Amino acid sequence: MNTIFRVDDMTIHRIVEYQAGMVPVMSMFPNLTPDVLAENRAWLRSLGALSEDNRIVLCFQSYLIRTPHFNVLVDTCVGNDKERESRPHWHRKRDDAYMSGLAHAGLGVGDIDFVMCTHMHVDHVGWNTRLENGRWVPTFPNARYVFSKKELAYWTEQNDREPVAHLVDSVLPIVAAGRADLVTNTHTCCDHVRLVPTPGHTIDHVAVALGRGRDAAIVTGDLIHSPLQLRHPELRMWRDYDPDQAVATRRHFLARLADRNTLCCTSHFPTPSVGHIQGRPRLPGYDLVTR
Repeated sequence: MNTIFRVDDMTIHRIVEYQAGMVPVMSMFPNLTPDVLAENRAWLRSLGALSEDNRIVLCFQSYLIRTPHFNVLVDTCVGNDKERESRPHWHRKRDDAYMSGLAHAGLGVGDIDFVMCTHMHVDHVGWNTRLENGRWVPTFPNARYVFSKKELAYWTEQNDREPVAHLVDSVLPIVAAGRADLVTNTHTCCDHVRLVPTPGHTIDHVAVALGRGRDAAIVTGDLIHSPLQLRHPELRMWRDYDPDQAVATRRHFLARLADRNTLCCTSHFPTPSVGHIQGRPRLPGYDLVTR
């Protein structure tokens, strides 16, 4: 499993929490038709992106970017010890896979300078915090946590109406600890890392562009979930905040990156997850060409 990629003067590590067949594909993409699924089933299974019982296979992972000056962690997966009763895979999970992945990259929690969340869904903020003596504290004690101000405002409003568990245990403790930087969706974190607006999946979803002077790589977040959406960008994900906007964002993103030398680091594609977007001139859609 390739977990290390070198681009320009950066090293990118995949920190994988786990990978599994999760949601039935017809539920994951409500506008998917049986005919389109039948046309794509064989190649999806050959990539390990669709299970034998027709569930979308998702990888839950962070990207650790080591620049010449900073260590930047993008998205923090599910986390341990979280109350997630509606999600048996995640409820009170306790394992060392994530921390072992970080150690394999040669770093500890104190070595992270920035934590960036592409959005505030439950599977992208979990390791923001850890349980210590009954309290949720920042997992990465020396890091600044970069949050979209607009995204946080939206989720805070939802939480005021009815408690949102992952906001309470994985986001608000960061704010309370004074570790959060609330920014716009075009924020530049450092000379190698900046945010790119990619709205639709959530109200202020962002991708993360990497590189000095050019987009050498980009972390997609959830603007795309599966290789199936490369061939069919029109497929909507069931949790999209604004499905039409999400489709428009995905089409624009794929057209912009197709056949360019930009490494695409997807958040949920199954291993190897990382490659270059390639157009398919005689057929619709795109492919991710991996190493």
